[in-house]
Amino acid sequence: MSILDEILRERKTDVERARKDVSIESLVQTAARRTFRSLSESIRQTGSARIIAEIKKASPSAGLIRGNFDPAALATAYTECGAAGISVLTEPNRFLGRPDDLRLTRENSSLPILRKDFMVDVYQMYEAAAWGADAVLLIAAALDPDRLLDLYAKASSLSLEVIVEVHSEAELPVALECSNAILGVNSRDLTSMQTDLSVAFRIRQSIPSGRLTLAESGIRSRHDIVALRAAGYDAFLVGEILMRSPSPGARLRELTGAGPE
Repeated sequence: MSILDEILRERKTDVERARKDVSIESLVQTAARRTFRSLSESIRQTGSARIIAEIKKASPSAGLIRGNFDPAALATAYTECGAAGISVLTEPNRFLGRPDDLRLTRENSSLPILRKDFMVDVYQMYEAAAWGADAVLLIAAALDPDRLLDLYAKASSLSLEVIVEVHSEAELPVALECSNAILGVNSRDLTSMQTDLSVAFRIRQSIPSGRLTLAESGIRSRHDIVALRAAGYDAFLVGEILMRSPSPGARLRELTGAGPE
């Protein structure tokens, strides 16, 4: 069983437990108080860097990334330092994420917020809206096509934008069926957990013009962003190098080109 399979199995168990604790009706009532912020519009309006800055404490490939973990302070820094949006990991077992990480981010930033998790059930869409997310991630490798399309439709009905993440050209057809989704290309191999930016450059050539695109994983420098931008990417999701920095806000400025690298 791969790491992805293990995580998906865990998330399904987590969802069943959460469903018993908090009803969908309760989540709907909380979500009704949310004011929607468009991630896609923020990407289009932000300068050429267009970085979605990530908040995560740990990952399966790297273990604990940031011991001094303060989502509120990170959200404030990212907002002040030019991010187009903020991605918050809420997966609890491998990334050590919590719903409160997303809620605190919402309270301390005016930016659109992505709930980045392994979404396997419509219940998680209601959670995302109730916690204050504006967008969710759907991973093509983690869902059969019909399930992905169902979750996309549910997210859209809840005023959640969607990033559909692909890792290969074979996953593009179903992603392209999600007509208003941002197309995310992840350069991380889900089996080896290694990153290779050549994946992003290769797959971008198969995406039709006019679709909003996001490069994910393996971005470590301003040079990487400039090269990916030249290849046609509209936005860039950056996490680990920010989380490992003593000053994530200053590092973000470097990546946007607003500060020296």
